[in-house]
Amino acid sequence: MATYAGAARAARRSRRTEEAVSLAARVDWLLLGAALGLVVFGLWAIAGITRHDIAGDESYYVLHQAVFAGAGLVALAVLAVLGPALLAAASRILYGALLGLLVLVLVVGAAIRGSQRWIDLGFFQFQPSEFGKVMLAAFLAAFLAERGRRIGEAPTVATAIGLTAIPTALVFIQPDFGTALVYFAVLAGALFVAGTRWLHLGLLTGFAVLAAVGLLWLLPAAGVTVLKPYQTERITAFADPQNAPPETTYNVEQSITAIGSGRFEGRGVAGGTQTNLEFLPEHATDFVFASLSEQRGFVGAGALLLLYLLLLWRGLRVVTMAADAFSAIIAGAIVFSLLFSIFINVGMTMGIAPVTGIPLPFVSVGGSSMVANLAAVGVLLGIHARSARRRPG
Repeated sequence: MATYAGAARAARRSRRTEEAVSLAARVDWLLLGAALGLVVFGLWAIAGITRHDIAGDESYYVLHQAVFAGAGLVALAVLAVLGPALLAAASRILYGALLGLLVLVLVVGAAIRGSQRWIDLGFFQFQPSEFGKVMLAAFLAAFLAERGRRIGEAPTVATAIGLTAIPTALVFIQPDFGTALVYFAVLAGALFVAGTRWLHLGLLTGFAVLAAVGLLWLLPAAGVTVLKPYQTERITAFADPQNAPPETTYNVEQSITAIGSGRFEGRGVAGGTQTNLEFLPEHATDFVFASLSEQRGFVGAGALLLLYLLLLWRGLRVVTMAADAFSAIIAGAIVFSLLFSIFINVGMTMGIAPVTGIPLPFVSVGGSSMVANLAAVGVLLGIHARSARRRPG
């Protein structure tokens, strides 16, 4: 009997080893390489950008960011191995956990600079809304995949919008307008890949426009203030910079100056005066792309954008190769949310998008953002490894 049990355990170990080897053979190495390249590039950029931020400890931020990158790579590996099936099965639990965490933030969260977005764990300030992007994508993918034949019906789309609106509202009142926008980008990506009718996507766009008009003009005109004063100032400064007070356009003006001063090869770490002398606020977070452009010039900024392009291309390829509807929808939601975050962050540093506080994926200093983005890549890798269609390249 003991011999039989030992043989059974050995057989199970052998099967697990074979599965692991088979999974490794089906890894999208270009996608993984793009993610690793972005992490390494981001650490290199942060090392120069934050060198003068902490007196006597020029490596403070880059070391902390490296620790979070390590944790993120563990999350990437775990999710790639577990695969999308587990996320689909746990989608409702993930949604409930997301709502619970967002409520917990509002109750016991740490307030920093007027925003209550973090749960202070002592060794780590945990920001649930960052992880919520993947959790919401998993829930919406499961919800829409289960209703595949009814995706063209208005009630299905309306329900998806309503379910997204709940966590979005909880994030919005933290306040975190940028992440709230990313949540709707997750919804838009999920609906598009699921096959929602163009009419319903158009209505969703119209609803978003009406909501923006209501928040910015209709409700304030009626005496109801929803946005914080600084949020209103950011949006109005973007819409009408010529007539905006100078203090509301200062950050963007300094950012544009930093980008322009970098020229082709950059001014180097020592010569980046906009960054080193702190003319450019939030140079390691919101405006990290401007600091990178000042120090490394067009060459450095272009290299970063090419890495993003490679990541997004491989992500879109995962969508086309997904073995089932859930996998395709969650992959689409993740890729679209990454594209949206990159565009808005880079755009706001150039003045072509409003300042919303969305971090630049894999580059902006922030532990939760780094871990969550690498976890998202792990989901994509897991989907690719289990894809139904194998194509070269």
